[in-house]
Amino acid sequence: MQSAKPARERILDAAHELMLTVGLARATTKEIAKGADCSEAALYKHFASKEELFIRVLSERLPRLTPLLNGLATEPGRASLEENLTEIAHQAALFYEQSFPIAASLYAQTQLKRRHDDAMRELGTGPHLPIEGLDAYLRIEQAAGRVRADADTFAAASLLLGACSQRAFAYDATRTGVRPPLDDFARRLARTLLAGIC
Repeated sequence: MQSAKPARERILDAAHELMLTVGLARATTKEIAKGADCSEAALYKHFASKEELFIRVLSERLPRLTPLLNGLATEPGRASLEENLTEIAHQAALFYEQSFPIAASLYAQTQLKRRHDDAMRELGTGPHLPIEGLDAYLRIEQAAGRVRADADTFAAASLLLGACSQRAFAYDATRTGVRPPLDDFARRLARTLLAGIC
């Protein structure tokens, strides 16, 4: 029996599930369509390519980092800088933790990676956008006097998001194989960054 959800939603749900379990490279449009209880032709009515589907899964099914950054750039003073950076670190760490298993297979196949990079350029998206968004937010805070005038906001954005990205896989080989607890990690990261830019 077909779900009451619209086909586009079912396709995104099925793609997300398959990409998490078998990886992006092995999640075929045929299997995604089957999981969504629709035809491949129906899938292609909603998404031009598997690359576009991957990008939509990242933007619509994972923690919403870009809207958070856009909202903070619009209303930067709605919370303290520490609270805002902690929330950004929290959402970014979750986003990378959930996207890493999906995207990891891209790096094993050069042609697949190139195709996805081209698709991201065409759709005006990519992993650089959160860095640019955080940089923009920090520059607004800088103009408001909450970030030191000589602070390098781009480097600060790169450091915070780079650390969040590293959390997704850097701790797998430790003795316990456990990532640092998310709330503590986000808070400590924000405080450390603040010490360098305020």
